[in-house]
Amino acid sequence: MMGYYIIAGLIFLVSMYVSNRLKSKFKKYSQVHLQNGMSGKEIAEKMLVDNGITDVQVISTPGMLTDHYNPANKTVNLSEGVYLQRNAAAAAVAAHEVGHAVQHANAYSWLAMRSAIVPVVGVASKLSNFVIMAGLVMTAMNFMGALGDTVFLIGIMLFAATTAFAFITLPVEYDASNRALAWLQTNNMVTQQEYAGAKDALKWAARTYVVAALGSLATLLYFISIFLGRD
Repeated sequence: MMGYYIIAGLIFLVSMYVSNRLKSKFKKYSQVHLQNGMSGKEIAEKMLVDNGITDVQVISTPGMLTDHYNPANKTVNLSEGVYLQRNAAAAAVAAHEVGHAVQHANAYSWLAMRSAIVPVVGVASKLSNFVIMAGLVMTAMNFMGALGDTVFLIGIMLFAATTAFAFITLPVEYDASNRALAWLQTNNMVTQQEYAGAKDALKWAARTYVVAALGSLATLLYFISIFLGRD
């Protein structure tokens, strides 16, 4: 189990680094005020209109970096620091979340795939670690013969579902950012300086998903190596 804790520790440290960099970038670009004077809410609403989307509502949600698009009720949820702010960071986040709404409207395949497996992943993420640990304990205690191996394998399969979800999320997030940046630039919504800030902020936001996916993959491979070498 020491190997697991080492991997988990390394993933945690890298994740903390990327998260802190993301927060510092958003703080920096929150000081770059938009010359067009538009708020995150107004940016989001204009991008929706420009893409012919009329059935999506832009609302405010509590917290910091809690921004998300909800395909179930078709709402672009912007955090308090984005909804009313008029800076490059707010423009980047607002446009990114609308990018997901555009994906939804255009039936973007990766988004559809991610949405389809959300219920399964919700269950798998809650049970995988518990089932894996139960299988390892049962195997170590030689409890009920091969049952421990079976439980361990089921846990690995559950964890694999969460890993697959993490990798499916990557093209969804990168595509939303690309749509956002293309719209901001093509429609002259930002200056060159503002665009550079928005692009840098979204780059670091995307890296949080990359770290999560690679960390999940590393953990999955570690569990598989234990299963294959358990004898």
